[in-house]
Amino acid sequence: MPIPASVYQELHLLPSILSADFSRLGEEVTAVMDAGVRVIDFDVMDGHFVPNLTIGPAVLRSLAPVVHERGGLFSVHLMIEEPEKYVEAFVQAGADAVSFHVEAGGHPRRTIAAIKELGAGAGVALNPGTGVFQVRELLPLLDFVLVMTVNPGFGGQQFIASALDKVPVLRAQLPPEVAIEVDGGIGRENIVRVVEAGANWLVAGSAVFGAEDPAAEARALLQQAAEGRAGWQA
Repeated sequence: MPIPASVYQELHLLPSILSADFSRLGEEVTAVMDAGVRVIDFDVMDGHFVPNLTIGPAVLRSLAPVVHERGGLFSVHLMIEEPEKYVEAFVQAGADAVSFHVEAGGHPRRTIAAIKELGAGAGVALNPGTGVFQVRELLPLLDFVLVMTVNPGFGGQQFIASALDKVPVLRAQLPPEVAIEVDGGIGRENIVRVVEAGANWLVAGSAVFGAEDPAAEARALLQQAAEGRAGWQA
């Protein structure tokens, strides 16, 4: 079932399971969802496009019931070469939204069309060094745009502040029903700044699952983000 259009306009914290304890994955995902999280970030790396290798459709398939039964959604971030070859497998495994990197090459329009034909939301991701101009022609086709504020490949990296400059540029060009997602180094010290720049989907990995109490940290970040958005919209 497609993501309701309203979700792309809402403020969401997306904890990244890349930073979770994989021996307690279902338990940790359940805890943050019970704390108010609705969208879970699922990072996929292939060891080629980025220098790391992570998880695939089998893990997503096992977690999807945990998330969907609580009314939640999975956003899958493909940091891989030839993403068009894997879109169907991830959507069938439970992805509700899929983003891929324009830097990975291939045929982005074809990949976006494939994602949408399968009933999922489509997004493109931009590395810190990639300019907005490189995806301008794709913007009318998208449900969300993902701005990376770290170089993709590993969790727990330092926030690259200059990459955030793309967010207000995108917000000025996109209608409100298209989400702007920011991923990389987000925590209590900068989440308000990210929201004030115009982002409304906020990925936090180590800040949530690296905390002593991930559920409490998720609640705190959600509260901070909501306060930041209220001030920005005032």
